Amino acid sequence: MVQNPPEGNQRIIPYLAYADGPAAVEFLCRVYGFEAGTQLDMGDGVLGHAELHLDDNVVFLATAFDEMGLASPKSLSAVHGQVMVYVDDVDAHYEHARGAGAEITEEIADQFYGDRSYRTVDLEGHQWVFTQHIRDVTPEEMAAAAADM
Repeated sequence: MVQNPPEGNQRIIPYLAYADGPAAVEFLCRVYGFEAGTQLDMGDGVLGHAELHLDDNVVFLATAFDEMGLASPKSLSAVHGQVMVYVDDVDAHYEHARGAGAEITEEIADQFYGDRSYRTVDLEGHQWVFTQHIRDVTPEEMAAAAADM
């Protein structure tokens, strides 16, 4: 019987568009620690599909195809979304990303909702949030902290 979703995939998978898909694969692996998986090279620098793995999770990406209505964030006037990734040691991840040249848009800090995180943008403007859950917070504590902001 066929497994749904296929083995190695979670049920919800971010699928990102880049003007330069091959450069994005190299950057995301080198800077954020993803491992490259399946790639469909369409020739002429066009990446039809790529799978990047981080532990038991996957992110898909491809070169932006105008005919499908996909655009890289660098061609948009604002950030259209973000990808949040839980890592086991966010401080080490932050230091690696900074050392590898990541553009950090929000420094690492403890958050009122119980995570420790930082924000970064990749080479084309996709916003990434790398985080680690460091304490459990009740809904009441979270609401009180948010009200004080």
